[in-house]
Amino acid sequence: MNRRWSLLGLLIAASAAALFALSRRGPARTAVDVVPVVRQARFRSTVSASGEIVATRYADIGSSIMGRIVNLPVAEGDRVRAGQVLARIDAVQAESDVTGTSALVRALEAEQSASEQQVRAATAELAAAEARAADADQQYTKKRELNKAGLVTALEFETARAAAEAARAQVVSATAAVDAARHAQSAAERRVAQARAQRTRASDVLSKTAIVSPIDGIVTRLLVREGEMVVAGIQNMPGTTLMTVSDLNGINAELKVAEADVLQLATGQPAMVTLEAMTGRVFDGKVVEIGASALPVTGAAAAREFKVVVRLDRPDPKLRPGLTCDAEIVTAERANVLTVPLQSVVLRAIPEGRADQPGVFVVTDGRARFTPVSAGVIGGLDIEIGGVADGTPVIAGPYQALRDLQDGALVEVAKSGR
Repeated sequence: MNRRWSLLGLLIAASAAALFALSRRGPARTAVDVVPVVRQARFRSTVSASGEIVATRYADIGSSIMGRIVNLPVAEGDRVRAGQVLARIDAVQAESDVTGTSALVRALEAEQSASEQQVRAATAELAAAEARAADADQQYTKKRELNKAGLVTALEFETARAAAEAARAQVVSATAAVDAARHAQSAAERRVAQARAQRTRASDVLSKTAIVSPIDGIVTRLLVREGEMVVAGIQNMPGTTLMTVSDLNGINAELKVAEADVLQLATGQPAMVTLEAMTGRVFDGKVVEIGASALPVTGAAAAREFKVVVRLDRPDPKLRPGLTCDAEIVTAERANVLTVPLQSVVLRAIPEGRADQPGVFVVTDGRARFTPVSAGVIGGLDIEIGGVADGTPVIAGPYQALRDLQDGALVEVAKSGR
């Protein structure tokens, strides 16, 4: 019995000691991380993206005709000039077409010349018929006057009239012959024009058997070999690409920028480009092109991306199309601004405000005090603010604590400094 009372007394004493300790400790405090507001002399907001190096000017060389490559005088890496022959397609059929159409043109030109002669002959015959008709009319007029005077017989008068009518019929016939000859001449001229068009087409096809470079540059990609067949592109089916000629005097970085960042970009913004193949080098450039529509999506869950082109200011001659690169595009830059970690800025309602206001929690006498701030540009993991003094301790985490933290809450600093 005495033992039980002793144990009960010990439990009561322990409980009293615990209650006394809790009363001395006070209310529970939230553990937070605190960082000071920092003034930065130069603060940048950037957009990061990756892509590849491309030439400013390049041409994918294809063929306008189908055939076998019989000559390929260039190799990958060769420097070429505009107009230089890069490849030759088998030209036997094209040469035959030119020869055939040229012969047809000559034959039709001869027919045209003959039709012109016929027109001249028919015109001369018309002139002769008109002269004969005029003479017959004159004789008929005389015979008619003499017949009235009774000086010629009726037979002679009728003969003169018939001769005049026959002469006029010959004029009509000669006129029709002239018209027919002229129609034949016109048809011959059209046949000659058609044949000449066919010869022009055949000559154009023949000229395209020699594939020439449209620009000065370097053969950066060669996809065919001598003896291979090439085809011309038609609807819904691309043709054979023989090679790519690139002008490496100008180099671009072609980037894929996420849709969340593309609206921050504008042409002329500076950029810094780095390459894995050339570590330690940074190439300066500027944005020269921003895609107006998203790139094709490669997967069902793929994010939308836009093409952005950065022109390098001073490219290295060693750069080659296809090298992968990373870029940081400067979207905004500030000087001598106050910054805090991005997660420090939260939204809270204030008594005199109608909506949530951005602000930070400042640690004052062991309590978190919500202080409204003006938020500026975001650079990396920091954000520009205004409304607090340099060096002011603000709560930067942890996230769970910041999410639920309220103005006036008791806090204790678990970690201080950046």
